[in-house]
Amino acid sequence: MSQALHTPPQSTPPPSGVRQAGDDLTALAVRYGLSVSGARPSLPAYIGQLWARRHFITAFATAKLTAQYSQAKLGQVWQVMTPLLNAAVYYFIFGVLLGTKQHVPDYIPFLVTGVFIWTFTQSSIMAGTRAIAGNLGLVRALHFPRAALPISFCIQQLQQLMFSMAALIVILLCFGIPVTASWLLVIPALVLQFVFNTGMAMIMARMGASTPDIAQLMPFLLRTWMYVSGVMWSLGKLSKKDHLPHVVTVMLETNPAAVYIDLMRFALIDSYHSDQLPAHVWPIAAAWALVVGVGGFIYFWKAEETYGRG
Repeated sequence: MSQALHTPPQSTPPPSGVRQAGDDLTALAVRYGLSVSGARPSLPAYIGQLWARRHFITAFATAKLTAQYSQAKLGQVWQVMTPLLNAAVYYFIFGVLLGTKQHVPDYIPFLVTGVFIWTFTQSSIMAGTRAIAGNLGLVRALHFPRAALPISFCIQQLQQLMFSMAALIVILLCFGIPVTASWLLVIPALVLQFVFNTGMAMIMARMGASTPDIAQLMPFLLRTWMYVSGVMWSLGKLSKKDHLPHVVTVMLETNPAAVYIDLMRFALIDSYHSDQLPAHVWPIAAAWALVVGVGGFIYFWKAEETYGRG
């Protein structure tokens, strides 16, 4: 009896009828092209699904942009006023009180350009962090490629930047900055920055979906990133003045946010010369866009079937 009590229970195989029914259902699903609900598609198929929904992505971005300031009395004016007010605060604190405007020609155009371009990256990353976690109702209710959300939020921020760019052009003209052929460089610079921002947004969207607390940490990280990106001062003059180690100088100059800000300043401000740019700045900007854009997209796609669950 003691031996019988200590004999481990044997697993009972499922009845043959149950196995047969399961096999029949599997064969039926294969016959009619059915697949597991929410399963991750292949990468080419995923890209095709996104392209098929391109009109939804742009319409969703436009609707979010329109609704963003719908409750404010000034409405869409805040799209321009917010970065301008930030620039005014930075000018008073850093330009006047700390004296960073010394030896920087056209400091106000220099500062406003930096603020607008940095805001584009900052807002894209913050929106991406909440893209999945902040839209769980939509994610759970409808079947669509989830990358459509961070992409649409980045398009929304690009649309908002266009309003800011109109104000920036007025500021440049008011301060006597001439219109030159180099202004055409704005287009490739913005394309590269948009690809980089979208990749960052998708990376943060996946991280934010699994750890929503990241959204509370990001403002502190982004503020630190802003201070080392040359938004309020010239990184080139800072490194020469303070005799920073070469490796630190290289890290500051190849910082992606600083690279895109430098390119926009070079394109728009005639007193910002090519010798103020890091060496090989365009290849660096393209490399950041390619690595982060493509890598971020693949990183997000890898977790496609996990979004909205739990």
